[in-house]
Amino acid sequence: MHTDARSWLTELASGIQNKHPADIARSLRGAFNGPYYTLTTRYPIGTNIFERDWDLLLVLDACRVDALQAVAPEYEFIDDVGSIWSVGSASHEWISKTFTNDYQEEIAETALVTSNPFFPQTFEDRTYPPKAYTIPVMWPDWDIVEKDAFKKFLHVHNHDYDDYFPEAPPQVMTDYAIDTARTTEFERMVVHYLQPHTPYIAEAYEENRPLLEVEADPWTAMEQGTASVTEVKELYLDNLRFVLDSIELLLQNIDAEKVVITADHGELFGEMGLYGHPEGFAHPNLKKVPWATATATDTNEHTPEVDETRQEAMGSDTEQRLEDLGYL
Repeated sequence: MHTDARSWLTELASGIQNKHPADIARSLRGAFNGPYYTLTTRYPIGTNIFERDWDLLLVLDACRVDALQAVAPEYEFIDDVGSIWSVGSASHEWISKTFTNDYQEEIAETALVTSNPFFPQTFEDRTYPPKAYTIPVMWPDWDIVEKDAFKKFLHVHNHDYDDYFPEAPPQVMTDYAIDTARTTEFERMVVHYLQPHTPYIAEAYEENRPLLEVEADPWTAMEQGTASVTEVKELYLDNLRFVLDSIELLLQNIDAEKVVITADHGELFGEMGLYGHPEGFAHPNLKKVPWATATATDTNEHTPEVDETRQEAMGSDTEQRLEDLGYL
């Protein structure tokens, strides 16, 4: 979070002088984020997940409602796809407005397994939104629990695919989630997958190759005209199928009566000229997220091989990972 009125004015003036609409828009979003977070940290807009009934919550990063509805018929374990309004339009905002001291009792009985790099930013560095903008003026009231408030807190960031992908593929997350469920006592569990968020790794993972440019940075590809919205949406849906295939394995190897598949936020594909998921932006395709129910029964058919000691150090490359994911 960078609050500096002078820097903000300098950035705005530079954008105007150089006639860069994107830079001007970025400065204006920074100005909006100030009052937005000042207000919504005190009066959140949306439904906190701890207000709903679930045993296992599967969070698909950047999953739109219409995307899950589109692929749901391909998966028998997905019931009707409903929706709720998220408390955030980006991961950092959702994390910081979800795991608050208002829900400390619930969080104390919750095991968390995640691959999102904003978790160490929030709980280790105590860095709060916004991340991407310079803010002229802001008086937020962040009230986030400490890391040790969770029954278990596991950030999965070291894996065997680092040469190709910045974050863990869904199979890695599923293995750590299964192991956690079998070895930890808890009342609730949150598993936060990175997919279908960029990069779109589904095909590259299957072919064991590095990412193509459009898979790594689809927003630049669309802005430069080297890829169409239709092409990028197909990659996005394939990334969604990729994580859902892994979730199918998870649900066969974990016990949970009330499973919910949801998202931290949605995604924009050119709406209002924007791509991705800007912070503090209350667009329906960002703030409205899926809410689909399922059940899970552990058949013990899959035995994961995991090493939690690999994940103990948060690592010094969080900023680089966030940049790779398009946040910086």
